[in-house]
Amino acid sequence: MTSRWKDVAMAAGLASGDGTVRPTIFAEMSALAAATGSANLGQGFPDEDGPAWIREAAVDAIRAGENQYPPGRGIQRLREAIAGHQSRHYGIDLDPDTEVLVTAGATEALTAAILALAGPGDEVVTLEPFYDSHAAAIAMAGATHVTVPLVPSGGGFAVDRAVLSAAVTPHTKLILVNSPHNPTGTVLTREELSDIAATAVAADAIVITDEVYEHLVFDGASHIPIATLPGMRERTLTISSAGKTFSLTGWKVGWVAGPAHLIEAVLAVKQFLTYSGGAPFQPAIASALTDGDADIAELRETLDARRELLLASLTRAGFTSVRPQGTYFVCADATPFLTDAVPDGAAFARWLPAHAGVACVPLSAFCRAGSETADALSNWVRFTFVKDDATLATAIERLETRLSRG
Repeated sequence: MTSRWKDVAMAAGLASGDGTVRPTIFAEMSALAAATGSANLGQGFPDEDGPAWIREAAVDAIRAGENQYPPGRGIQRLREAIAGHQSRHYGIDLDPDTEVLVTAGATEALTAAILALAGPGDEVVTLEPFYDSHAAAIAMAGATHVTVPLVPSGGGFAVDRAVLSAAVTPHTKLILVNSPHNPTGTVLTREELSDIAATAVAADAIVITDEVYEHLVFDGASHIPIATLPGMRERTLTISSAGKTFSLTGWKVGWVAGPAHLIEAVLAVKQFLTYSGGAPFQPAIASALTDGDADIAELRETLDARRELLLASLTRAGFTSVRPQGTYFVCADATPFLTDAVPDGAAFARWLPAHAGVACVPLSAFCRAGSETADALSNWVRFTFVKDDATLATAIERLETRLSRG
């Protein structure tokens, strides 16, 4: 592996010292779950497919011949549906011809945006813990990754505002905001978002948002796109996708919306990544965004019930957990189960499948190696509740009976 790509793999936590690329933590834990017959609460993918009528719309599109390259910006109908969604839910008015770009999932949108707008000598600020692709994209751009910790606070996680103020400097080119936040389940408050917006304006930085869990919020929490705050529309790229909203993660239909000149910059990179894709899925997602609000509400209600079940089970098993306001993940402190042989969350996550028949992932996998945040969260793990009833019931029974016996 060349030193350049070794740097990228190292930033994503995917390279060992000799340059060998290893699987992601998600792939590792899923493989371990399969090998041990464990209930997989590690990797966050749904066990159940999205609404049948949306899937049938894709089948209809295939049969109607929508199987060749769609336009690079995405089909007109989908771009209009995305603009309509943003207007209906958030009051954000967009020109679908110039301010919306369809991508191969949110991951491509994030990567293309970072590659387009940051480079060597630039700093990109993210929250920590962070989704693994964020760090990899920053490394690919040759930019410097600066992190702001989310710290346990009042039963949840909160932005360390003092660190935020110090982290954003004249060298800051981009601030990447992920809310609802993976992996912690935090939904940033208006006050936190306002602080981020103020620092972005002061540094003349562009904000990129990862809002893929925008509709999966609970307990009366509200998702507030930072683009809706004063002075932020003109400096914000808003990214989301259909994968989490409609439980169709394999379709990889995402989008980025924002000022035309920023969209042009992202398109310049995106066209040399995938150019376009998902031809029969794009019209189906256009219909979903236009007519699928009831399906979103049903998914949210179902996930809320499963969230309550998992939270209660983790408490009975002996964990201290944080009640997530969004996403489909619960973070839990595994300290009561640690020993000399199982000294931290990473070791616990690798020990749990064989001992209890349940898989999770360590929260340190979402942190920079050796960072203060990684140290503070070294005993924490993440479980997902986006699983079918049988898988979740099996995991709950095993956690409560097998862990409680020590």
